[in-house]
Amino acid sequence: MVKQAGLERGQYQLMLAIKGMPAGVRPRIRELATRMQIRHHSAVELVNRLEAGGFVHRTRAQDDRREVLLALTSKGEKVLGELALHHHDEIRSAGPELVAALRRIMREGSESAFLRPASSHEKGKS
Repeated sequence: MVKQAGLERGQYQLMLAIKGMPAGVRPRIRELATRMQIRHHSAVELVNRLEAGGFVHRTRAQDDRREVLLALTSKGEKVLGELALHHHDEIRSAGPELVAALRRIMREGSESAFLRPASSHEKGKS
């Protein structure tokens, strides 16, 4: 679905990082690179492509004109909203199956704990 929106995975993750910036943290490339654990120049390239696609824009900070801040455009906000709805629907439909699988794993794990012989380490605890 991300590709259908015209985005690469890294671009989508960068948009999520911008959207999820905590209050008080300025959305600069340095902060985004750190949050995503990527190199500064990689974040710059992602921002360049997102800006070319109309998903983000750069602005100069009012208090320090040297500082460049990033923000989602209305197009970027719209795409993120659509993707969030799609992912929510995917989770809702896959949820029951995932819960059942986890229950099977939990049940099998607890059953095998009773069936396997105790290790020498476990025997010493008694």
